[in-house]
Amino acid sequence: MSTNQRPNLLYIHTDQHNPYVVGCYGDPLVQTPNLDRLAANGALFENTYCTSPICVPSRMSMLTGLHPYQNEVWTNSHVLDSGIPTLAHAMGAANYRPVIIGRMHLVGPDQLHGYAERLVGDHGPNYIGGGDAGRGVLDGTAGPDRISLVKSGAGQSAYQVHDEYVVAATVDYLNRFGVEKKSTGKLAPFSLTVGFMLPHPPYVARQEDFAIYAAQMTMPKKPVPFDQVKHPFLRAWREHTGIVEVPDAEILRSRAAYWALVHRVDIMIGQILHALEANDLAKNTLIVYTSDHGDMEGEHGLWWKHVFHEESVKVPLILNWPGVIEGGQRCTEVVSALDVNATLLDALDAPSLPNSPGRSFLGLISDLRTPPVWENIAFSEYCADEYVPQIIDNGKTYQRMLRQGDWKLVYYQDLAPQLFNLNEDPGELVDRAQDPTCQAVREQLLARLLADWDPAAVAAKMATKRADNAVLRAWARQTHPPDQHRWNLRPEMNFLDNQE
Repeated sequence: MSTNQRPNLLYIHTDQHNPYVVGCYGDPLVQTPNLDRLAANGALFENTYCTSPICVPSRMSMLTGLHPYQNEVWTNSHVLDSGIPTLAHAMGAANYRPVIIGRMHLVGPDQLHGYAERLVGDHGPNYIGGGDAGRGVLDGTAGPDRISLVKSGAGQSAYQVHDEYVVAATVDYLNRFGVEKKSTGKLAPFSLTVGFMLPHPPYVARQEDFAIYAAQMTMPKKPVPFDQVKHPFLRAWREHTGIVEVPDAEILRSRAAYWALVHRVDIMIGQILHALEANDLAKNTLIVYTSDHGDMEGEHGLWWKHVFHEESVKVPLILNWPGVIEGGQRCTEVVSALDVNATLLDALDAPSLPNSPGRSFLGLISDLRTPPVWENIAFSEYCADEYVPQIIDNGKTYQRMLRQGDWKLVYYQDLAPQLFNLNEDPGELVDRAQDPTCQAVREQLLARLLADWDPAAVAAKMATKRADNAVLRAWARQTHPPDQHRWNLRPEMNFLDNQE
């Protein structure tokens, strides 16, 4: 394509996709031909880190190009300040009309944050304290709780139904755009963000998909029995969520369902790509695929997210742009979700977000830009006052991770850190934090991690938000404000096959 012609953007964002459960990332079981094809004809990133291993903080960072400590969104109950400019605002400033279809997990009255149009909303209430329809027989299975493993297997999750609405709306949008382009000759590009709920638990997949993986599913490669867990937070987390010991049958059933959900995500992405190609839009479209965080899937004896092991804090990232990004690239540089934000704006020739530390990596994978001098570094933080064991501070925790080069340091306020050399120990089985030969690197990384991040300041701000949210939650419960953008999840959409 001509680099003078502005590209379309198709930004596909899933929820809780472990990057190791994709064919092109090396998984031998899962069937992901559409993602594999995007990677074969584009660039795959092997070391992409989310800025927080839970939904809302990660997504608000992706949107604003800011770390959680900068935009002050640390939990799934925190509202993003509408005065902070976002990816969508910047795209609009560049004369795109940014549209979002599906999942974004925005909290509060502003359900657009710069998007000009939203065609399918989230399933939950727009307001803290707003009414939730519930998930029927699958209540509680979205995690983090043992019930999500007990109630797993073949059936149907309303999240998949939601995503089918998202696909239908996306295909319709592309079809209408294609017709208008052909009939009017207009070449104005689109900017489309597509948000999926899957493969987020419940670990429940339709029988046709579940059956593919149930008979061939394997156990985790790094099970780590509870008596071998040394870090006090991880021990407390396993006790708190009921996963000290999990029977093999539950593990295999839950993993088979997760693999099946990834399989279904790939099928739905294929439907969107087919519409893109059928409307002759693919040649001038930058396609980006990523997720908000991963899922442990039994590795290290852990499930869901909330931790800084690779399966939880890493995300898949694939960029496909015909004529601009050469196919077959595997980028090993360490990148952050903040860098994804900066790269998209760079590719669209949109203004950068002025306070974002994100860096464009377009020059690493395309000669459209000069190759940057790249530092292999990424941060992530997990600061929580809900779903947390009572091990310290009455169920509150303030944690941060730094990946720099081969090293990963995990900081826990008031608890010992963890240190891993990912080159020598990619499975993160040997904690080097107390190794005398590693003290210099530990102190160097700790100084870098704390240079711009103060856990005491974070704790104080979160305390203020807890007090404010108590009023907002009570207000919503009493006044029942209408949800401007909400998809109607109904409890009966959730069921398990062969439920006794």
